Amino acid sequence: MALDLSFIRSQFPAFRDPDLKGWAFFENAGGSYPCQQVVDRLHHFYTHHKVQPYYPYPASIKAGEQMDEAYASMASYLGADPLEIHFGPSTTQNAYVLSHALRSMWNEGDEIIVSCQDHEANAGAWRRLEATGIKIVEWHVDKQTGVLPIEDLSKLFSKRTRMVAFPHCSNVIGHVNPVGKIASLAHYHDALCVVDGVGWAPHEIPDFKSLGADIYLFSSYKTFGPHLGVMYVRHELNLQMANQSHFFKDGSPRHRLTPAGPDHAQVAAAAGMAHYWDAVYEHHRDTAKPGQAEANQKRELLNDLFRGHEMELLAPLLEFLGSRKDLRIIGPSSLENRAPIVSFLPLKKDLKTVYDGLTKNQIMAGYGHFYAVRPLIDMDIPRDPGVIRLSFVHYTSPAEIQQLIAGLESALG
Repeated sequence: MALDLSFIRSQFPAFRDPDLKGWAFFENAGGSYPCQQVVDRLHHFYTHHKVQPYYPYPASIKAGEQMDEAYASMASYLGADPLEIHFGPSTTQNAYVLSHALRSMWNEGDEIIVSCQDHEANAGAWRRLEATGIKIVEWHVDKQTGVLPIEDLSKLFSKRTRMVAFPHCSNVIGHVNPVGKIASLAHYHDALCVVDGVGWAPHEIPDFKSLGADIYLFSSYKTFGPHLGVMYVRHELNLQMANQSHFFKDGSPRHRLTPAGPDHAQVAAAAGMAHYWDAVYEHHRDTAKPGQAEANQKRELLNDLFRGHEMELLAPLLEFLGSRKDLRIIGPSSLENRAPIVSFLPLKKDLKTVYDGLTKNQIMAGYGHFYAVRPLIDMDIPRDPGVIRLSFVHYTSPAEIQQLIAGLESALG
């Protein structure tokens, strides 16, 4: 079954915006367009229910119900219990809170393995624990490919290893790491597994329980939703960590790890992501099979549709880039274990000149280090100007890929 791209694009207001007409969006890894369902829920909450939730008067009751729906609907799609889903201001902030919460479980001299492929969101907070007596063990990327060698990880464990932190997919390398295999290796050594899924969640709805991670983080503003950080924390682990909220919130699993408290309207709007997935599923499902589908069935169909479409678009882009002798592709040059996040370095022209050429051809892309400074350091790539990054998702069209390739030909010369 093929993805109905016309239906998909009809769900996003950006594609009806006259100011964006003619522009092809290839900076999705920095934040996707929001779907109509999210926009509608955010507007509705601010218009009708912008009151303190969970009081027993009608507007407050409805405000609380909309927030509860977000926890329940997202948990259902993500293979988790609603109490295991937490909404914070950002993934960076969530990781910072987690580092403080977990520190109380460890002793001076304990070790944590932190990859050098991470966005700083899943690196800096952990590395700061070194000042408290925790030993930081670095898992470096391959200097040429940017890939994290699994065989290297197995050599980094010791009897004092307490945690492994790494990305599901780097936001500059674009390589998809085997989370299940790494989680199993971590658990074999009695270590926790913390996964930054910010780069991968836009391309595949994660199933937390099957992945095996103890903690999984992603940003909903990159998965067609509001600007929040979504955090899955295994329930039993949550109860073992130190409370990071007000002292009187210690008995509430939902509040222990969100000291800022929930952004009521944005949490309510987050349910719009699940509503969008529902709409896509209903449009594509086999109508010959009546009945209510389980969340895992919906997730499987949606992931097949999204991933299949993205790979069809990624193939000609990688083929074009691979045919050029005047650039270096960062990360895998094949489709295997590849996300549609493709960074490259021009070899014969100034990077900013090439980037400006893309903009002149109405290509919205990005350049820089994208807060993933450490993999660039490992690969001897200066963080200024960094790399040019091209990233897309399932609402991208074949015509936009051709526009990108034409823009690249023009910009590269």
